[in-house]
Parts: sequence; structure tokens; C-alpha cells
Amino acid sequence: MIALAVMDKIIDFMSNIYSPAMAVAGIVTIFMSILTIQDTPYIIISLFFTRKFKPAKNNHKYAVCIPARNEEAVIHNLIKSIKKQDYPQELITIFVVADNCTDNTAQAARDNGAICYEHFNPDERTKGFALKYLFEQIEADYGIQSFEGYFIFDSDNLLKKDYISRMNESFDAGEKIITSYRSTKNWTESWIASTYAIHWLRSIRWRHRARSVLHLATNIQGTGFMFSNEIVKDGWKYTSLTEDRSLTADCVVEGYEISYNNDAVFYDEQPTDLKVALRQRLRWSKGHLQAFAESGWGLFKNIFIDKNTKHKEGDKWYNYLWRTIRHRFMSFDTFAQLIPKNVIYVAKWIITRLILYPFVVWKSGAVMWIFGGDNYIANLVKQLVGNIDITLDAGWKSYLLSLLLVIWSRIFYRLCRYIINIWIAVYIFIIEYKRMPKFSIWKKILYCFTWPTFDIIGRYTQYIALFKKVEWKPIPHNSKVTIEDLEE
Repeated sequence: MIALAVMDKIIDFMSNIYSPAMAVAGIVTIFMSILTIQDTPYIIISLFFTRKFKPAKNNHKYAVCIPARNEEAVIHNLIKSIKKQDYPQELITIFVVADNCTDNTAQAARDNGAICYEHFNPDERTKGFALKYLFEQIEADYGIQSFEGYFIFDSDNLLKKDYISRMNESFDAGEKIITSYRSTKNWTESWIASTYAIHWLRSIRWRHRARSVLHLATNIQGTGFMFSNEIVKDGWKYTSLTEDRSLTADCVVEGYEISYNNDAVFYDEQPTDLKVALRQRLRWSKGHLQAFAESGWGLFKNIFIDKNTKHKEGDKWYNYLWRTIRHRFMSFDTFAQLIPKNVIYVAKWIITRLILYPFVVWKSGAVMWIFGGDNYIANLVKQLVGNIDITLDAGWKSYLLSLLLVIWSRIFYRLCRYIINIWIAVYIFIIEYKRMPKFSIWKKILYCFTWPTFDIIGRYTQYIALFKKVEWKPIPHNSKVTIEDLEE
């Protein structure tokens, strides 16, 4: 009897807090909706516009920085593509940091004309630590200010012959941080590589193009970017699992615009093995969470308290007002990208639907729909089979059945999202076809159907990253593709 009384109290308590929990969930939903309000306008703008840069009046002096971990097989191809640039070679210095290598990466870099530093520290194994060490050596031997700008590339990258010239146009226009067009050199090696390739093109279309034309801050994505020497005047300090996210957030907090050059094209090698891809995505997810923990609050504060936008001498009030509005919006926009939306959404679903709602059914009963949702796939299914519902009476059996129905509704929702996301790949294949390698229509159809797995993997690795310790591990690169192959 005591056990039944305790159970009744639990049922009453859980069912009574359901309504307040739903009210809080509603507020969270509104907040999250506000954070995505700019996404659709960005997509529309990017269909038609991106920022264009005028020919540069001056050629600037650059350092190219390449962190490398056991990249003997590919690093020579990158260095050769840099040496084939149509930009004055006397203004380009190539630096490689051979980071905890066990192969001949350092010798391969030197044999191909790069200045190579070797870094051995098993406790500092992230790409960020490698860059930190490299910038310390550059400061000691040359001085950071000896170079006006710094490029960052991964060892597997290849540069189109006019890459540095195009990026120089952005730098000469006064941009301090610029990212570029990320293409893929091994599109058809596996369906896994194709998902990455589509993802980078989606980022270009949904993130970079619109933000650059509006003079806002897009996000740095690991490689294929450059920045002014003032960014590293005090050294490189981004050593987390995803140094690119930390750099982006920190620069936006400091008030920097992050631009994009659509004409500067480089090529990237994508993972082809599922195990490697899962390992990389887990690292990205953990780094995303770390970057939000480190920089989220600073970005959020910047939305309301802008301490970085200063009055300039002779500045009109409306010029200052525009700069501070732009800076605040960049902080809001970057915060919206950095906040772990998947974690928040699944936490809301677990608390309200999976934990609390079945107790409401146990106490009072309910009518539950088999095919819920308001997307067009769900509506089509309801048109075909009818809007089927199940009436559940109060009781523990209904509690168990409602649990199953809640889980089913989540699975059905995700199936609908999978089908809807296929159209993203279709969009990319249509809008970017001129800049893609040629391959069969059958492979394109296959890649459209496999593409949604990219976001699925990202979602679940983020859940796992909440609880799992993650270490940085290198991604193997073995592609024999050269810049000559791509140009042909």
C-alpha cells in the first residue's frame, strides 16, 4: 500500500509539472527560433550575390603556415601548388611544422623548399598546439610583423594557381580575416567523401556568400583562410580540438569582420572511411561544445554591451551607431552558430515528451496521433493513410504504450527530415554544377540519398561528445591527386 501511495504521488507530481515544463519549453523554442531568423534571408541572398573584390593595387608579403602530422605522402603536392601560384614568389614564405611526426614529413617539406620546424610534445597534440609552436618560432626567427598576412592550410590541400592573387585582392581591400572557396579533390572515392564535399558547398551557399556581401562575419572552417598579422601579434592561442571555432568566436568578440572570397579556390581531401569520419566528427562535436563554453558568454554579452566599437575622431553619430549595430549583430549571428542547438532540442524532447508526458497519459489518458508533424512529408503521409489516432485510457499500460508512441513519433519526424534534407544535395548539384568535377548522374543520385547521413552523424556525435573524453587524432591523407590533375 505504501508503494502504491508513493507511486501515486510520483504520478501526480510528474503530471502536474508537465504544463510548467511545456511553458519553459515554449520559451526555449521562441529563443531558438529567434537565433535562426536570419538563416532564410541568407539563403535567398546567396542565390544571387556574393562579395566581389577589385584588382589589388599592392602585392603584400605573406607567410603560408602548414601544420603537418605524418603527411609525407601529400605535403609535397601542396607545396608544389603554392610554388606554381601566379603571385610573386619572393613575397611568399612557406612554413611547415612537422608535429609529433614518425615519418619523413619534415624532410619532404625541406626537399620541396619549405622552412620546416619540428615539434615533439606528446602532451600537445592538437593542430592548435602545432600552430602555437610554429608562430613562436616565426616570432623568434623572423618576427610576426615581418609578414603582413598569414595563410593556414592543411597538408592535403591544393591551391588553384591564382588562389593567393585572389585572396590578396581581399586583403588589399582592407579585410583582416578572409576564408575561401573549399572544393573537394576526391569527390567520387566514396559516398562518405561526397557528404563532406556537399557540406562544404552548403556552407559556402548558406553561410559565407551572404555574410560577406553584407560585411558581416562568416565562420572560419579549419583550413583555406588567411588573416592579418595583428591577429597573432601576441602569438597563436587557439589550442582546443577545434581551433577554427575558437578563432572565429574570439575575433568576432574583438569586433573583426570575417569575409569570404568566392574566386579563391582550394581543394581539400575528404575522409573515405566511415570509422575515420566518425572519429573526426566526434572531435568536431567536442570542440564545438568547448568553443561554446569558452566564447558563448562573451558573444552573448556583446549583443547587449559593445565595448569594442570605438568612436573615431570626427565620427558622425550615425556612423558609430551603424558600426555598433553591425558588431552586435555579428555577435548575435556567431552566437547563433555556436550554440549547440541539437543538444538543446533533444534535452527539451527528453524532458517534456519522453519523461513527463507519459505520466500525464498514465493519470488522465490521452489521444495520440500516429503520424504527427507539420512538414510536407508528414502531411503527405496523412493524406495517403489518414490521420490515424489512438485513444489511451488512464493506467500504466497506457503509460508504456505512450512511451512507444513518443519514440515512434521522434523516429517518424527524423525520417521526414531525412527525406527533406535530400533536396539540399539536389540544390547544391544544380547551383554549383559549373565548379564540380564531372561524374555520372547515377552517382549524383546516390550522393543525394546518402548526403543526409552527414547531419545525422553530426547530431549523434554531439550527444556522445557531452559525456566522452575526446583526443585529437590525425586524419590519414593518401590521395595522389595533384593540382595538374584538377586543372585538366
